[in-house]
Amino acid sequence: MDSAFLPEMTALLEQLPAVSIDHLGLSKDGFPSLFALVVKGVRVKATGFGRVDLDVVQAIRSICSVNPDALMFGTDLPSTRAKRPFAFADLELICSILDEKQARKVLYTNAMKWYLKEENWDE
Repeated sequence: MDSAFLPEMTALLEQLPAVSIDHLGLSKDGFPSLFALVVKGVRVKATGFGRVDLDVVQAIRSICSVNPDALMFGTDLPSTRAKRPFAFADLELICSILDEKQARKVLYTNAMKWYLKEENWDE
């Protein structure tokens, strides 16, 4: 969903046991609202970089800085509605802007914890 719509849904989302928002929230206008939810534990999928209207690098760094467990990478395949489909460079971007430990969390560990509900996943 476009994070520009988050303000009207924040109260509801904060009550849910688990929330994940795709595509880094899509828009720069809604990013402050997304960021406020990340601080409170909402997860974000780093997917569809060809769909977003924001600075991907800045968004990834900001999210990881306040909640290292929040970001989960995905390919967004088959990327049928994206201006630019998934590219291997998307993975390389994650590895180039984050340290090795944080990149591993984004690319693997955070999703394993999320989907398997494992709080003590071996990092």
